[in-house]
Amino acid sequence: MPDRPGSGGGTGVPVPTLAALALAYAVAPLATDMYLPAFPRMMHDLRTGATGVQLTLTAFMTGLAVGQLVIGPLSDRWGRRRPMLAGTAVSVLAGLLCALAPSLELLVAARFVQGFSGAAGIVIGRAVVSDRAAGGGTARSFGILMITGGVAPVVAPLVGGALVGPLGWRGIFLVLAGLAALMFAGVFLLVPESLPLPLRHGGGLAATFRTLRALPADRYFTGYASAYGFGFGVLFAYIAASPFVFQNFYGLSKGTYAVVFAVNAFGFTATSAVNRRLVGRFGPRPLLRVGLTVMVSCCALLCALTSTDRLPLGAAAGLIFGSASSLGLVAANATALATARAPHAAGSASAVLGALQFGLAALVAPLVGLSGEGTPLPMAMAMLASAGVACLGGLLLARAGRASPAGVEADRPSGHRRLS
Repeated sequence: MPDRPGSGGGTGVPVPTLAALALAYAVAPLATDMYLPAFPRMMHDLRTGATGVQLTLTAFMTGLAVGQLVIGPLSDRWGRRRPMLAGTAVSVLAGLLCALAPSLELLVAARFVQGFSGAAGIVIGRAVVSDRAAGGGTARSFGILMITGGVAPVVAPLVGGALVGPLGWRGIFLVLAGLAALMFAGVFLLVPESLPLPLRHGGGLAATFRTLRALPADRYFTGYASAYGFGFGVLFAYIAASPFVFQNFYGLSKGTYAVVFAVNAFGFTATSAVNRRLVGRFGPRPLLRVGLTVMVSCCALLCALTSTDRLPLGAAAGLIFGSASSLGLVAANATALATARAPHAAGSASAVLGALQFGLAALVAPLVGLSGEGTPLPMAMAMLASAGVACLGGLLLARAGRASPAGVEADRPSGHRRLS
């Protein structure tokens, strides 16, 4: 049995492969955040309101959720490399369709395809790490993916804010198509097959659905997955509402909004980097509990101040920064702990995590726009609700696991039994 993270042992993914996976993993935050500064212009060009524009974000998140549920289990049957290459190639074409879409309806459809195909880089990237890494290397390798997921939001709105003037929102989607092509090249050149033929699942779709049903039946997996998915629910509630909260409610310019957004994303990135250094010493479960505690505290205070109409810009930015930063402690550790529960079905486990993450994002995005653009209260309430559910899942597992070691391996089912 590999060394558990708490012991500082374990092996990680080779650096070239991890670099390519990190690049592919960046497709979601890039495609999510780069066009956010263009939301007001899209409202004008497409003759729609805030909820209509946010529907393009909902379609993308729905595609990511459904795509992971389909592509993840299929990668347990067909291997990792071919589905990942196919999905990344389709995402290039979907980016071009988004740029050429003449109406809101066609843009929404193209965004769904972009999300569905882009899911391959995320769900299979996590599965490859689970295939190749062991012990402390698992959480550290996942930490690199989380750092990438934090760097991309830092860069994306800054680039989007700079491009929306000369290129417009259609030009931003052309840039995204080019980035997807670069990701395809990275996967083709640097990501070998990580799932040997003897470990692949047969049995057709029935076996695939049995695997998906078995995972939520494991209370530990469900708890870790809840912490992961609802933790990201906090982030996506902020992402969906931030263009209107900061630009319309607080009156910030596109450039200033991009800087504020980048600072908050940097907090997530920095905490992910710190987590990567600490996980070998403390183990993933204690760090997960710390992150959840900070997250729910910041969201509760944000909601309380918003409900009293006493929320200055500095306080709002600071509390959102705390909420986003705490996700750096939640995401990598919850992922490592959850996938360790299903060592022989990593693609399916990754699919459930991703579907929960982006399914919640698809639900949250339109909800935060229901009350219009004049108040940040719906955003704050959605953030608090998500943080509360994530924290409950983490606390439940903390009580259940007090007698066990703090590492990933202590939470694995006895004998690494196959969940399918």
